[in-house]
Amino acid sequence: MRNLFILLFFTGMFFLANCSVSKKASSSSAISYERDIAPIMLDRCTPCHYPDQGKKKFLDTYGAVKTNIDEIIARVKMDPSEKEFMPFKSKKEPLSDSLIQVFVTWKETGMSK
Repeated sequence: MRNLFILLFFTGMFFLANCSVSKKASSSSAISYERDIAPIMLDRCTPCHYPDQGKKKFLDTYGAVKTNIDEIIARVKMDPSEKEFMPFKSKKEPLSDSLIQVFVTWKETGMSK
């Protein structure tokens, strides 16, 4: 009986430890504006959408990107031959599918700052 109790105790502890580790891993891998989106925007949307040099709609803040996320996703998914495609073909390379997915996932998961 004592061995059964010990076995159940350690099984329960193992289960609880694994649950807390998986929760921490999923929350730390959540996409955020500051860590994930802002660097992509800075790399791929400058100078056109950033102050000082930009002449287009500014997309240099969390609020601006959040407000315009649907348009951003739509335009980076377009065929590069389309007039509205971004980033403009002579300025920057198109975003890879994995970078586009970062934007899509950020939108789907609540657009955390």
